[in-house]
Amino acid sequence: MKQVLELTLEEAKVMIEAAKQKAEEINVLETITVVDSGGYVIAMERMNGSRVTGPEIAMAKGFTAAGHKRSTHLFNKEPNGPVLPGNEAFGIQHMIPGKFATFVGGFPVVVDGEVIGGVGVSGGNGEQDTAVGTAALQALAEHVKDQNHEVITDADIKR
Repeated sequence: MKQVLELTLEEAKVMIEAAKQKAEEINVLETITVVDSGGYVIAMERMNGSRVTGPEIAMAKGFTAAGHKRSTHLFNKEPNGPVLPGNEAFGIQHMIPGKFATFVGGFPVVVDGEVIGGVGVSGGNGEQDTAVGTAALQALAEHVKDQNHEVITDADIKR
């Protein structure tokens, strides 16, 4: 049997608070979603004044990052992004309409080498969403450091 780590609501809240703090610091209104390894929402927060489309987009980014075990922007990264025309997964975003996001703002949560969830961020431009998403990952790393867990905090994550 394999033992697995699971994100808790407490950890998701830590991630969201850090993400909101970063969003406020860089002056962007975001929706932040943390999902479990199956892509189901653990916690979500939509900042006051943020776009009404943010929750659906942030959920899709988190779902995709957790389920496909890679940062969502890597799907379109030149030259071998799998959803680019002519590449192996061209059109995959149409297989699960409304739930599969292939643009910047989704990051898998990787702890001790295993994908245990995802974080999706929507509301800013690519650079802003990346800064907010990685702030969430960095907060989780800090939160679990006494437990000797390693959390990947880079933007370009592929497992």
